[in-house]
Amino acid sequence: MISANKKMKILIVSVEVSPFAKVGGLADVAGALPKALAKLGHDVRVLMPAYKMIEDNPKYKVKPLIDKLSVSINPHWIEEGFVKQTTISGDIPVYLVGSKRFFSKATESVKVYDIEAGADPYIFLDRAVPTFIEAFKKEWMPDVIHCNDWHTGLIPVYLEHLKLDNIGTVFTIHNLAYQGSFDKSLLPNAGLPESYFNMFQMEAYGRVNFLKSGLVFAHKANTVSPNYAKEIQTEEYGAGLQGLLKDLADHGNLRGILNGIDYDEFDPNSDPNIPFQYSAGKIAGKAKCKLALQQEFGLPQDENIPVIGLVSRLADQKGLDLIKEVVAKVLGLPTQFVVLGLGDKTYESYFKSLQKKYPNHMRANICFDADLASRIYAGSDLFLMPSRFEPCGLGQMISLRYGTIPIVRKTGGLTDTVIEFDPIAHIGNGFVFEEYKAAALLETIQRGVKTFQNKEKWNELVERALKSDFSWKLSALEYIDLYEAAVAKAKEGQQTMQASLMNKGLKVECCQS
Repeated sequence: MISANKKMKILIVSVEVSPFAKVGGLADVAGALPKALAKLGHDVRVLMPAYKMIEDNPKYKVKPLIDKLSVSINPHWIEEGFVKQTTISGDIPVYLVGSKRFFSKATESVKVYDIEAGADPYIFLDRAVPTFIEAFKKEWMPDVIHCNDWHTGLIPVYLEHLKLDNIGTVFTIHNLAYQGSFDKSLLPNAGLPESYFNMFQMEAYGRVNFLKSGLVFAHKANTVSPNYAKEIQTEEYGAGLQGLLKDLADHGNLRGILNGIDYDEFDPNSDPNIPFQYSAGKIAGKAKCKLALQQEFGLPQDENIPVIGLVSRLADQKGLDLIKEVVAKVLGLPTQFVVLGLGDKTYESYFKSLQKKYPNHMRANICFDADLASRIYAGSDLFLMPSRFEPCGLGQMISLRYGTIPIVRKTGGLTDTVIEFDPIAHIGNGFVFEEYKAAALLETIQRGVKTFQNKEKWNELVERALKSDFSWKLSALEYIDLYEAAVAKAKEGQQTMQASLMNKGLKVECCQS
């Protein structure tokens, strides 16, 4: 039962938060969900790493909060840290936790995840959370801590280990493919007992697993769409943790809550980054945005040629191998294809080569540029997301918000948000294929292009897209319900999920000693 009356103190912890540091969709969620929760009257705050690029940016008005935060990770490792403060939307506090050793070198978003640094930055960050809570408890004490992805997986472990388990904990999986797996020698370095290294707690396949640790030590867990919550309980999508995830779901400890997007940030009627504004019922500006996009990229300006946009991390997960197989036929329809993204160097080089091969049909922008992304969303007719898997996906929601029709594979959150267009029944908001094959993608693109050529049908589809609602309104209420369940479990002294697993003697196939 969702309560709209009880006001909660909520701390959201994430290693990327928009607009301060953004690599992917996690940043959008961590930046937008606090605003939605605050609108419901809750006292919500955010904690993230103190990246240099945030501290150095005068527009964020960063100010010191705690000059010396002594984080005692183990008897031999006391990291002298600090806490600084900024805000989201002018009044939601954002705590920046760092040290001279950690996070101080990140000068741009692509360096947020320092692969070479290993686990130590996240051990420090996670251990700093209970230290910060103790230091700040007279001013503010959270009812619940919302942890996001593997980098925050040790927070619920530390809270229980340090006997702070009266605070509710929620752990959200944004992408199960990334789990944070390290050698078991990490445990004494992290100040945690080696007894935690067992199949019921922190061990998976002979290694310490941060994501699994977060799942089993938290009071409640969720992932970012209802369909993905079901998929990850299967061998195909479970990434080795499907047994554990199925047990959590069976006992009411795993939910799927669909992400939303910030409708204030993504609004074609007010977006300052697009050349012409428009909205449902007033769509003339969208056609002008298309012509402006074609002009910006030096493509032939023709409103009768559909522009296909791709704004994505350039990785296999995103179905780019399928695109490679069909792109020659797609560009011969005719169409125009615009790509924006960073990632795998092979794909970066590939899209650059396409631009040279098809100068009148293709442009590749190998960079991260949020302003340009807005212009692509607004100026494209179709938006491509043929993902191999997609926990939720925000691109399809943003494209719909801008009246750009998504072409997606039926997987994860794409299943929950995009429905096949049926012009006879007058339902649907996009074009969907199911089988992960190039032929299926090509046929779906052809279907989209054919529909584009029928202006009456196409305008109906664009209007429906512009009227769709993927804001945070309902999802924020679902998160409040989840937080309340976690707090109730903590206050009632109920066992965390890992204790329940151990007491049942449950052996799940995802783990081995």
